[in-house]
Amino acid sequence: MSDQRLSAWVHGHVQGVGFRWWTRSRALELGLVGYASNQADGRVLVVAEGAVDKLEALVDALRSGATPGVVDLVVESYEPARGGLTGFVER
Repeated sequence: MSDQRLSAWVHGHVQGVGFRWWTRSRALELGLVGYASNQADGRVLVVAEGAVDKLEALVDALRSGATPGVVDLVVESYEPARGGLTGFVER
């Protein structure tokens, strides 16, 4: 199966707590590329590309309760990978 792009909107107390760094670490462990970006409304947007099972593992990690801060809700969607991402960065 071809690579997919995950967009996950993470709601909760997830800014200023090391959440993006933690997410980057998990994504790199899974071999994913993409970014985690703070949003003006307090959410974090996680965009990642890779194999579907690895993306699902990242979503599971976001929901695990083991993240920094407090995750109240993760709303994810998938689409075909677009490419153009290198590494995994905090934005």
